[in-house]
Amino acid sequence: MIKYTLHCTNAHQFEAWFSSSASYDAQAAARQILCPVCGTDGVGKSLMTPNVVSSKRGAGKREQTPAVPPEVMDVAREVRRYVAENAEYVGPRFAEEARKIHFEEAEPRGIYGEATVADVEHLREEGVEFYPLPHLPEDHN
Repeated sequence: MIKYTLHCTNAHQFEAWFSSSASYDAQAAARQILCPVCGTDGVGKSLMTPNVVSSKRGAGKREQTPAVPPEVMDVAREVRRYVAENAEYVGPRFAEEARKIHFEEAEPRGIYGEATVADVEHLREEGVEFYPLPHLPEDHN
């Protein structure tokens, strides 16, 4: 596993884990990596410094990239829990159902599910309002 610090075209910065650098490259080329803040697929790697063990001061200690504060993760979990308890899960039909609600072909209601990168781009172009749910570490287990 490899962790990259990523940034989007809207200047949001976040971290993501990949099984390998080739996995990141393939997902990036297919525009499958989305910003968890704004949902854009315009994402790239940020400059990163490697963790290096020094033989001088602090030998044996590694500098760690600051983790997401536990309070932030608690809020992200609460958001996900709230959505799951108060919205209808529509799975891969998310884009279709969101359009129906937006164009008043279906009753307004909270929904959540999955969407492809292409679906996300089309929904944005059509003016359909939606927000990506935050990714959690346990999603990758």
